[in-house]
Amino acid sequence: MRDSFDDTPPAPPSERASFGDGLRFAFGTLTVLPARITRWDRPAARTGMACAPLAGLVVGLLAAVPGVLLLLLGGGPLLAAAVTVAVPAALTRGLHLDGLADTADGLGSAKPAEEALRIMKQSDIGPFGVVALLLMLFIQVAALSEAYADGWVRGALAAVLAAVTARLAMTLASREGVPAARPEGLGATVAGVVPRRAAVAVAALTLLAATAAALPLGLPAAARHAVAVAAALLAAHLLLRRCVRRFDGVTGDVFGALSEVAATTTLVIMALG
Repeated sequence: MRDSFDDTPPAPPSERASFGDGLRFAFGTLTVLPARITRWDRPAARTGMACAPLAGLVVGLLAAVPGVLLLLLGGGPLLAAAVTVAVPAALTRGLHLDGLADTADGLGSAKPAEEALRIMKQSDIGPFGVVALLLMLFIQVAALSEAYADGWVRGALAAVLAAVTARLAMTLASREGVPAARPEGLGATVAGVVPRRAAVAVAALTLLAATAAALPLGLPAAARHAVAVAAALLAAHLLLRRCVRRFDGVTGDVFGALSEVAATTTLVIMALG
């Protein structure tokens, strides 16, 4: 097994793809929103995964709208939170949740990497996956309900920030030096495509934007946003390291798991204080 990300680092592609190709790759791969993918190659994946937080921004806004409307129409925070959590699942066809379940089954199997990957590829969900799904969804709804209870603005910001940070975790997981566990699939297409400097730049810009968005609510709110993003990325990084060591690389399922873990961590931090 590999002990670090740098044992056999895949080099980012030298060929370039247009920003439009990247956006279509990001939205066409990470959402069900209408986006005709014009290129399915590593150069397009490099630009697309760097644009992943933009896809998260759209998903977050679409998720926040029904939650806010329900709250303004007299619905309770729990109902608003449940509907808000359901929207990203629908906008991804549940693929990220499925990835979380498959990754939990693979990690919990205690099998060698090849056998664990085979377990993850099966269509059924094992006990580890079921428990991971239930706990993650319960925590997301509970945390978002706390945020909505403090007002629709805070709840909406939490929903948007969680979606953006979830996709930012995918950008960082696509950085140079992170290997693919299989020679095929989404993981093989996006593993190692984003140069390190570009990944760091996207993370820094996203962190600054998230902090600035909360400044009208005061410095404590801005600080909470910054801490939420940092904590979510740390949690995703720890899971990524575990998966790389366990599976000898990343798969599409791992990306889904990273997304859900980052989103959940963000919501938990946003519910505090």
